[in-house]
Amino acid sequence: MKFFTKILIITLLVFTSCKSNKNVVGATNINSISTKKIINNHYGTSFNQKTINATLNARYKSSKSSVSFNIKLRLEKDKTIWMSATKLGFPVAKVKITPDRVTYYEKLQRTYFDGDFSLLSKFLGTELDYEKVQNILLGQAVLNLRKGNYYSKIDNNLYQISPKKDNDLFGILFFMNPENFKLNKQEISNQEKEQLLTVSYPNYKNIKGEQFPENINIRAIDHKKLTTINIEYRSVEFNQDLTFPFSIPNGYKEISLK
Repeated sequence: MKFFTKILIITLLVFTSCKSNKNVVGATNINSISTKKIINNHYGTSFNQKTINATLNARYKSSKSSVSFNIKLRLEKDKTIWMSATKLGFPVAKVKITPDRVTYYEKLQRTYFDGDFSLLSKFLGTELDYEKVQNILLGQAVLNLRKGNYYSKIDNNLYQISPKKDNDLFGILFFMNPENFKLNKQEISNQEKEQLLTVSYPNYKNIKGEQFPENINIRAIDHKKLTTINIEYRSVEFNQDLTFPFSIPNGYKEISLK
């Protein structure tokens, strides 16, 4: 798979950010409350705006390479996610996602992808859909915690949520801040494949009454190979009228994400 394809797909699946108020737990004594109440409080803080228009910086680093680039993000809740990436002011790639389609092209290798979520799910080794991508962008749990059975405990001044029944393929943990019940971290692991993905939301900012993620730290370990992505929002606006221009240029070659 081409270099920028990897970066944008990883960024697409595990990112968010913006600038100020620390998401720090100040109290050392946390009240023990029921798992149901923790989950209900988490969904009580769900994002409640129609659109997002944002710009952000992304920094990608692995054992073999390091690169930074700028991204314009436009999101219409439950309908469309659109991103355009630039490097040193030059356009390098564009992504558009709807509930039933993923389209993408990158200028360096003049390639594109146009399909549904099934191929991306196969590539990432986990089921993927529009709602999960959107939840990650908004700092919400990637799984629906109102379905299934979960238990909770206090761990390092955070509420830790985990399934009562272990999944045969992967383990998943959610860590929530007791002050605002937003995610501090969600962690997915596959011991058999020696894979660990950690998505941390260390800071949130209050924007027009919304607790919106300020920056995200991503750590992906695959057989001891470490990849990190750090993302910071430069600007965020809600409820603007947005357009989502996207057309694959002539002469580009279709790629398969295998």
